[in-house]
Amino acid sequence: MPNTAEAVIIGGGVMGCSILYNLAEQGVTNTLLLERDVLASGSTSKSQAILRMHYSNEVTSLLAWKSLDIFKNFEEITGMPSGYTKTGYFLIVGQEDRQALFDNVAMHRRLGIASEVVSIEDLRELAPMLAVEGDESFAYESESGYADPYSVTLGFANRAREMGARFQDSTPVTGIEVSGDRVTAVLTADGRVETPIAVITAGPWSDRLLNGVGVDVPIRPLRHQVVVLRRPPGPDTEHPIVADNLNGFSARPDIGGLTMIGAGEEEFVDADTFNQGVDMNVVEPTFEGIVKRIPAMSRAVFRGGWSGAFTVTPDWHPVLDHIEGIEGLYCAVGFSGHGFKESPMIGKAMAELITQGSAACVDISMLNLNRFETGDLLRSRYAMQVLA
Repeated sequence: MPNTAEAVIIGGGVMGCSILYNLAEQGVTNTLLLERDVLASGSTSKSQAILRMHYSNEVTSLLAWKSLDIFKNFEEITGMPSGYTKTGYFLIVGQEDRQALFDNVAMHRRLGIASEVVSIEDLRELAPMLAVEGDESFAYESESGYADPYSVTLGFANRAREMGARFQDSTPVTGIEVSGDRVTAVLTADGRVETPIAVITAGPWSDRLLNGVGVDVPIRPLRHQVVVLRRPPGPDTEHPIVADNLNGFSARPDIGGLTMIGAGEEEFVDADTFNQGVDMNVVEPTFEGIVKRIPAMSRAVFRGGWSGAFTVTPDWHPVLDHIEGIEGLYCAVGFSGHGFKESPMIGKAMAELITQGSAACVDISMLNLNRFETGDLLRSRYAMQVLA
């Protein structure tokens, strides 16, 4: 392990690797990324990897929309395919969320995002496998889809290494050394790395490092379950990505005739000890819900699943900021289930923040840490906070 670096990134998920790559693009290549396990082994490995833009705030919608272009052109940029697969994305809501959906789509269209409200007749033509009712409303994103988290993480890391950056796995960080009011080193079980810049992107473990230098960031790991079904063959089960507010799930197709269904976001857990399987008391209502929406899925077969951790903040938006009072300390934490789809642009924005003092690609100033003290929180138009 090197003894010095111009910047050290702590955490080898998709976010840390995106920042590593984007720093290299900015000309900062004497960098080191440290990962406690292996690259993409934390929350990144458990992501549903849905690429959609439907949010209630401009900043999250823009980060996801601009990231989509990078996912589409990822092999040209990094030399490795992202696995981007275009499926289309439908959001389905009831009457209580009708105006919220209309307002969000209007905001998206003002930003240039490929988003539209569609009629029940349109939906039946675009996705005839979906059962719909006359009192429901629908938003549709034609360019949305999914990608592969492992390929994207390695693509960023390997391209950064080609430009001179370094990364090392199986190296837990034990602390950050601060002298006076500035970062001087990152500490590991294998030794000390002198650096003027430390960037914390350690997912649900980030608060421990921040607490170690007297910084309180309100993040908590929330267990998120993903149920996997094998679809029966036939066009009546070949579905787009569906976010169903009424039945409480998000479902995306996968290769091999599988469907991944995200559900169950109510249990705060310990990042080191939570159950990473799925619970039958979640599987059963999730299966019932998807059958209501896609009746032919009644013949689907349960193939297991997993649980990951959403690292959530009080307003379900990340903290992308330098830490006031400690020169050289930055954090990109608390992605609340949005991280993967926004990771290309968050990496770019953080690299600009570090090298230029502010982000030019997307204004991320509202995602500062102080908002939790001032009360300037971002809000969701829906009760479902993952759509914030």
